Amino acid sequence: MLRVPVLTPSGKQLMPTKASRARRWLKEGKVRVVYNDLGVFQVQLVRCPRTTNTQPIAVGIEPGKNYTGIGVQSAKFTLWLAHLQLPFKIVRERMEQRRLMRRGRRGRRINRKIAFSKRAHRQRRKGNRRQCKIPPSIRANRELELRVLDELSLIYPNPCLLAYEIVKARGDKGFSP
Repeated sequence: MLRVPVLTPSGKQLMPTKASRARRWLKEGKVRVVYNDLGVFQVQLVRCPRTTNTQPIAVGIEPGKNYTGIGVQSAKFTLWLAHLQLPFKIVRERMEQRRLMRRGRRGRRINRKIAFSKRAHRQRRKGNRRQCKIPPSIRANRELELRVLDELSLIYPNPCLLAYEIVKARGDKGFSP
């Protein structure tokens, strides 16, 4: 059973509660419903609580090429689970389309009446490129994971990233970065 996140009237995160307790608080008028960018149902207290003690919360991420699993866990309960569908294929297709369009523009731009040695060549402009960059498709995947982590830090009290599975590349085998 997943837990319902709780906020103070000022917006500070408290420990999540059971769904039945959140429903009871709603009937009694002690809380109001709040949604966030992830679409997670959470409640905000109307009055200030007596204590705002929290427990440590861990976030685990299992990255993949097309999907990523994220879990938020306290000492006793699983607070939130998600299965992210990553934008890898969309970004890759858009980059291929961009490459084709660029080739078409290049074909129209080059003036073939001028001798080859006198044309403007790309090789001179390659010095200003970033070295050791991450491919755009993989960068989009990691940025989505970071955006979700930022949203989780607004829902749950001081979560810390404990588990991020890193897959080592094997030279002769396909792998998921």
